[in-house]
Amino acid sequence: MSTVLLTGCTGFIGSHLAELLLKNSSNTVVGTKRWRSPLDNVQHLIGEPHGIKLHDCELRDLSSIITLLSEVKPDTIYHLAAQSHIPQGYTAPADTIITNVIGTLNLFEAVRLLKLDPVIVVSSSSEVYGQVSKENIPIKETCPFQAVSPYGISKIAVDLMSYAYHKSYGLRTVIIRLFTPTGSRKGPVAFESSFARQIALIERGLQEPKVRVGNLESVRTIIDVRDAVKAYVLAAEKCSYGEAYNVGSKESMTVDAVLRKMLSMRFLQKMPEVVVCPELLRPADITLQVPDCTKFKSVTGYEPLIPFYETIADIMNYWRGKVKLMRLSDETL
Repeated sequence: MSTVLLTGCTGFIGSHLAELLLKNSSNTVVGTKRWRSPLDNVQHLIGEPHGIKLHDCELRDLSSIITLLSEVKPDTIYHLAAQSHIPQGYTAPADTIITNVIGTLNLFEAVRLLKLDPVIVVSSSSEVYGQVSKENIPIKETCPFQAVSPYGISKIAVDLMSYAYHKSYGLRTVIIRLFTPTGSRKGPVAFESSFARQIALIERGLQEPKVRVGNLESVRTIIDVRDAVKAYVLAAEKCSYGEAYNVGSKESMTVDAVLRKMLSMRFLQKMPEVVVCPELLRPADITLQVPDCTKFKSVTGYEPLIPFYETIADIMNYWRGKVKLMRLSDETL
């Protein structure tokens, strides 16, 4: 039996990773949660005989992590817990830095102090690269860090700390820089979820026929979350410690192209109006994110398999289901 600890398991990516890990009956999967964490994403995974085991843990409190690790003694840790909403990083930059950087530092310190030896897969982000010039596209792992947001800066610190703790203390860290994962359960503030949610509301007559958007010209490389979590598992099994790896798909497109695909799937006769809202524009936006994933593929043989249209259809149907429930219960999503 292998014990796996998953920080941030109640979130978007964490819940999908928990699902994948539980398919292997030899895994005991333990997830961290805060006392106020909503459990909607993992409710179906809780319970015996073979479900996720949730523990209250505050990563910003070293004693909390030491208590948990002393009990669990994991063989593998997937560290996904973070303040990951980029606009929130601008309105609460200190909280973003503390949550992401100090939380990761405490996790590493707890592993070191307890003399544990798990493989630790650390979730970094394409945001560490910032705005990359066209001559450096596709982005390799050697591309300089040029983050333009507090969230991106926090992930640079997490990335470098993962390397430093491997070199200094022998922690078996593997760094995954993920490019725009998306799918069901992603929060409504993400652009893909926001578009799908608004279209679903318009379909039900709960919103005027206007889709409010930010910058539509940014280029993103979309990967389905179900493909992304498979990459995390492969990283734990096959990647070199202390190394960083880009993970993404070959599906690069503008944000506008994502919106147009969603609108083409609408249950509406008339096309809604698209309205650019200044409050949805970031102070500094990253407009070109296309990865070179050769390094990861050469080590793992990894290829994302789920096509873009299937991912988009899943997001649309997920939010249609949420909006239907909202109408039945007369609650606001």
